[in-house]
Amino acid sequence: MRGSARMSARDGLHPGAARALTALVPHRLTGGDAGPARAAVLILHGGRADSLAPSRPWHVSGLRMRPFVRAVTRAVPDEDVFVGQVRYRVRGWNGAAADPVADVHRALAELTDLVGDVPVVLVGHSMGGRAALRAAAAPQVRAVVALAPWCPKGEPVTHLRDKRVIVLHGDRDRITEPASSFALVRRAAKEGSSASAVRVVGGDHAMLRRARTWHEATGSAVAGLVSRAGGAEERLPAEGPDGEPGVL
Repeated sequence: MRGSARMSARDGLHPGAARALTALVPHRLTGGDAGPARAAVLILHGGRADSLAPSRPWHVSGLRMRPFVRAVTRAVPDEDVFVGQVRYRVRGWNGAAADPVADVHRALAELTDLVGDVPVVLVGHSMGGRAALRAAAAPQVRAVVALAPWCPKGEPVTHLRDKRVIVLHGDRDRITEPASSFALVRRAAKEGSSASAVRVVGGDHAMLRRARTWHEATGSAVAGLVSRAGGAEERLPAEGPDGEPGVL
């Protein structure tokens, strides 16, 4: 954490920043010489369909996202872009409870207390991808980058209207279904979302195969989404005819 991450209104942080954070884990705070935040990126790890066991930072699903935190921070060097992770209370989605979605909303509220009302990009893997897509209903969420997301049939998409959605899914994934992800992108696009998909050739669910490609593509997507000029996400492969996913 950088030296500018001092939690006080004097350093450009909101007065509520002194409140204890329970769902938000900062990795790069704004403030000090960086000035007030103009955007934020929150990263969500995966989990399980059903589990009330406490989520711990040393679980593999959380550790898996550390390289993505680094990749995003490198790709977005601007000191006025906050980078953090969402801390879950429990490991599972747990049916109608949708526990990680509630955690994302708590993290967004803490983020507002910390840096004010800024546009947010959510980056989520697997269950975290599903949570990010659901939480995109929040007005401050402008975009979602979903990595091998869990997209069950019937997952809602109407709230993604006017949101930017980028989905990356490996064609060797045996945990979540690429076809379901790409179908969600098509449905979201019909609802008015700026949604696109990329197939990672040889990519697995853990994102270990072609890891560098996953990291660089995610960083590139996020950099474009928070760019002052916009458009840098176009460095990702364009979709093919009839809405076929781009290919990496």
